[in-house]
Amino acid sequence: MTETASRMLAGMSVPDTPLVDKAIEYAREKCEPYLFNHVVRSWLFAARLGQIEGVVHDAAVVAVGTLLHDITLNERFAGPRRFEVEGADLARTFATESGVDGRRAQLIWDSVALNSTPSIGLYKEPEVALCTAGIGLDVIGWRYDAIPAAELVRIVSEFPRLGMKQKMTKCFCCIVEKNPETTYDNFARDFGERFVLGYKAPSVVDLVLNAPFDE
Repeated sequence: MTETASRMLAGMSVPDTPLVDKAIEYAREKCEPYLFNHVVRSWLFAARLGQIEGVVHDAAVVAVGTLLHDITLNERFAGPRRFEVEGADLARTFATESGVDGRRAQLIWDSVALNSTPSIGLYKEPEVALCTAGIGLDVIGWRYDAIPAAELVRIVSEFPRLGMKQKMTKCFCCIVEKNPETTYDNFARDFGERFVLGYKAPSVVDLVLNAPFDE
């Protein structure tokens, strides 16, 4: 793990640097309160999983990646690409303008772009994998038992969920309704198929069979 100054937040030891402080404020500015709490919890869960498992990683990259992973998840999102890619570009710009080098900025981009694709993110670099794991824990309870119960309770108490399930569902449905073309190859389609009347994603089978080749 990269050595850096640290501080305690909700009982967790996290990096205390100008970059992380700036990312916290940027997330607070871009996210609704429930979403801000979600990204902070995701960061704390990612950091704790890294500590428990002894994963060597860049703690500041994990902080920025998790804190900024949902900055485009809102009802104002207007594409044109899927919200994770748009968010990843914003996060990388934030990082480079903050003096982060290209390799670390790319790790932040990957952490944001793959935040809803754990089947890939969990097998990337340690920073991306930890971001993915922390986010997955907070959204779907993935590896919920890996963190001691008292620590989970404290984190959720200090950064409450504020109706996250319902509010996040509303955001995804809004994206499906406004920008359906960005939802066909990611998990947002599940919300469209469950909750949005008339939504129908194209089948990959049709795309393959109708490709403009003879065989």
